[in-house]
Amino acid sequence: MRMLHHFWLSAPSRKVRIALREKDIPFETTLEKPWEQRPELLALNPSGEVPVLVEPQGFALADGQAICEFLEEVYPQRPLMPREVRARAEVRRLIGWFDGKFAREVTDTLVGEKMIKRMTRRDTPNSALIRLGLSSIRHHLAYIGELAERRRWLGGDEFSLADITAAAHLSAVDYLGDVPWSECEPAKDWYARIKSRPSFRPILADHLPGAPPPPHYADLDF
Repeated sequence: MRMLHHFWLSAPSRKVRIALREKDIPFETTLEKPWEQRPELLALNPSGEVPVLVEPQGFALADGQAICEFLEEVYPQRPLMPREVRARAEVRRLIGWFDGKFAREVTDTLVGEKMIKRMTRRDTPNSALIRLGLSSIRHHLAYIGELAERRRWLGGDEFSLADITAAAHLSAVDYLGDVPWSECEPAKDWYARIKSRPSFRPILADHLPGAPPPPHYADLDF
């Protein structure tokens, strides 16, 4: 059976989980705590990071975007990339935005400071960085709202990896209750459509021991 090594609040891990279910590809999961640097994980991915997907043939794939590109090429049913060249470029731009800029300014800051440091007990949260992350997410949410007002989905007319990538990051931050949804109705409406997709339900069912999500997290109507 295909095995995905993941961590609950890892946005790249969530991205792969959603993509696999969108394509109706069967898989099982095994939980990793990347900071533990298990030899078994390092043998699969020398960086010690998740996600890592081990295919039934036994070979391992690492990096969330690399895994999604592999799935798109090998399992073309239910495509997650548009056919038209310029549309594909736009989806790739947005994937880069969320996996790069959003991750640096929001996900890594808020999840890293508020949750990962708590779980590892190696350091105390940096309140200045948390304030910066809470400020940055407002700008990103406004941008998502602008895209959602102009397009059916973030990347264009079709649901794509751009939506999956954005939702993977936002859901990790939303687990902490740090997404100001009331400030941007278009972004909230777009995310409500994401939450209603069957592929997203296991994400909404995630519960970290000792750190439950806010009540609205799994509520399809917020």
